[in-house]
Amino acid sequence: MNLFADIRALTLSALTTLSQEGVLPAGLDHSNVTVEPPRDPSHGDMATNAAMVLAKPAGLKPRDIADALAAKLALDPRITSAEVAGPGFLNLRLAPTIWADVARAALSQGDDFGRADLGKGLKVNVEFVSANPTGPMHVGHTRGAVFGDALASLLDFAGYDVTREYYINDGGAQVDVLARSAFERYREALGQEPELREGLYPGDYLIPVGEALKEKYGDSLLGQPEEVWLEDIRLFATEAMMDMIRADLASLNVVMDVFSSEKALYGTGKIEAALATLKAQGLIYEGVLEAPKGKLPEDWEEREQTLFRSTQFGDDVDRPVQKSDGAWTYFAPDIAYHFDKVERGFDQLIDVFGADHGGYVKRMKAAVSALSNARVPLDVKLIQLVKLFKNGEPFKMSKRAGTFVTLRDVVEQAGADVTRFHMLTRKNDAPLDFDFAKVLEQSKDNPVFYVQYAHARVCSVLRKAVEAGVDVSDAALMAANLEGNQHEAELKLARQIAEWPRLVEIAARANEPHRIAFFLYEIASDLHSLWNRGNDDVSLRFLQDDIAVSQAKIGLARAATVVISAGLAILGVKPAEEMR
Repeated sequence: MNLFADIRALTLSALTTLSQEGVLPAGLDHSNVTVEPPRDPSHGDMATNAAMVLAKPAGLKPRDIADALAAKLALDPRITSAEVAGPGFLNLRLAPTIWADVARAALSQGDDFGRADLGKGLKVNVEFVSANPTGPMHVGHTRGAVFGDALASLLDFAGYDVTREYYINDGGAQVDVLARSAFERYREALGQEPELREGLYPGDYLIPVGEALKEKYGDSLLGQPEEVWLEDIRLFATEAMMDMIRADLASLNVVMDVFSSEKALYGTGKIEAALATLKAQGLIYEGVLEAPKGKLPEDWEEREQTLFRSTQFGDDVDRPVQKSDGAWTYFAPDIAYHFDKVERGFDQLIDVFGADHGGYVKRMKAAVSALSNARVPLDVKLIQLVKLFKNGEPFKMSKRAGTFVTLRDVVEQAGADVTRFHMLTRKNDAPLDFDFAKVLEQSKDNPVFYVQYAHARVCSVLRKAVEAGVDVSDAALMAANLEGNQHEAELKLARQIAEWPRLVEIAARANEPHRIAFFLYEIASDLHSLWNRGNDDVSLRFLQDDIAVSQAKIGLARAATVVISAGLAILGVKPAEEMR
């Protein structure tokens, strides 16, 4: 049940009737007509902008349209009043029974309440994390992993066919550095002093890799030139790092559907095929770029190169795909990789990048638009930095990685559920402070505790009700007199429950899972407020002497926890049944 969608459908039907009756012109575009909560709750339960957005194309005054629309809407039994406000906004009040119907829908549908068909089965690829396979994941990857996984769950809940994908950057020079670093740990395992010169990876995480290399090769590689062992150790170390990364992700309850290798694009003709597709459109040419202002990028050179006409798709400059010596730029395999996604039949692509990749967005969107003939949209989400604190002070932990705090360190300190929820308490492109003391404290200021406490409180009521002999099965609660919940605090909670399906669609359209976390805090606040009102007003307490009244009160609270549970599932957080 999506109450806002239902009332919008009613509004559009009334507008169509007005057109048929000649009050409004025929053929008006209704796509910008919205039905949403009014800014001031005292104005009603819902408001529509229909008269405002249709006035100009209809050639009528907004208030005249609003008056005619109000008369039509008032005929529906769900609408108790339709009042015109200001220049033409229309405020609606709904029949009290509507809120009981919403609670019953939540109890009936369970965790599927709010699930939408917005996506209509469209195939969406969400590529996230994609950390270089050169070591364990750091705290910045943690935020990207949580965001990408929650976004994938949100889109699935909204009716999309979602694939979670990790792009293994195993084709660049950094993996050669990994191999050389692992070789030094191999020498160390054989009793020699490792030469961890500048530029190599110094982290202790490579010590087990060195031991494993000793187990496999004995001392046969000692004294051998690099060309003898580099490729084998590169492959061995990369696989070891990917095993570590998979384990890191698993500790955060993130499971990928697909792992794609950059290296697999080289020597297979895939890069050439992608560029040939662009060349056939006249988008690849030989030219010399002007020197960019500021710091020069690594792939820029002042000589003739093979360029992609990305400026035709809104980019600032054309981008090199092949250097004058024939080597591919970093951009070339990325083009091929996204072409592969398009060829696999995805209808929409989403890339989750670190904020330091912001300059890559326009060129990547340009490439995907060209490769798909503008059929497949690419949305790039940038993840801002995470700063670690404890009691307000910068927090330093044991850095087994050598240079950074790892994902595993964070999860071991805070737990997967707390980490995931808190990483979604800010919009992805806003910096986030992660204070270990605050995210673990039990107070209203800690969103994850506040939401979990609301769920646990209702679970406690359910247990006590069972002990008192009250049937609190969802079937029994659905049959209760939920229409009796008419106190302002009860109605406010019911309205929040009704908001859930609408919020899911808004968050999914914007690819913004943080909206779920914000909403959960709001509904938890309304649930706690109702609970606290019961301390002063006995009639609002969930457990009453009258079993039927108890079932009605508990039914509303249980419906709220259905929403909380569904929302937490999207965030990848388990709902708490009791607080420890």
